[in-house]
Amino acid sequence: MKKFLILFFSLAVISAYSQKDQKANDLLDQVSSKTKAYKSIKADFSYKMENTKAKINEQKQGTLLLSGDKYRMEASGQTVICDGKTIWTFMPETNEVQVNSLDNKDEALTPSKLLSNYNTNFKSKLLNDKNTDPGTVKIELVPNTIKNYNRAVLSVDKSKLQVKSFVIYDKNGNIFTYTITRFQTDMPLGAADFTFDAKKFPGVEVIDMR
Repeated sequence: MKKFLILFFSLAVISAYSQKDQKANDLLDQVSSKTKAYKSIKADFSYKMENTKAKINEQKQGTLLLSGDKYRMEASGQTVICDGKTIWTFMPETNEVQVNSLDNKDEALTPSKLLSNYNTNFKSKLLNDKNTDPGTVKIELVPNTIKNYNRAVLSVDKSKLQVKSFVIYDKNGNIFTYTITRFQTDMPLGAADFTFDAKKFPGVEVIDMR
């Protein structure tokens, strides 16, 4: 779940890339600028994990809310909430919530931090794919440093300047496909959307790891 969260922020929000392909870089810059201008984002997405050798084919659904450094994601039967300072990971199956401090967790990268980290992490390149829908552009991202994945391919709606989907290829032969099925912006969100209220979950076990 945590690895998924990092990859989602890193790639769906288009946060870090290097200027190897100027056309790809310009398009990513436009998408990033437009994304940062939104006061809030709600993205419904579908998730698929495939591994032909291991005969794995899993499909799930999820929802992500973003507002500055605050976020809330529901996927894989878990809910991850961050108010910009604290992270709650709620697991309904065991009725427990883990509490961590954002400052003490290197994994807990926020969208705004990622959005400011330009031109350092990826090489970008436009792909010529004849099967791509008209109006959609595919961009390949290859990490500059060693990661647990080899590359990612993003599909971008050129007119809307929005990410439609991205595919991650990891070193174990896994292919992760995330498709944004609904994208809403500038919705009214409050503090309650980005905090965990234990009173609403009778008997919940709070594991404070701060």
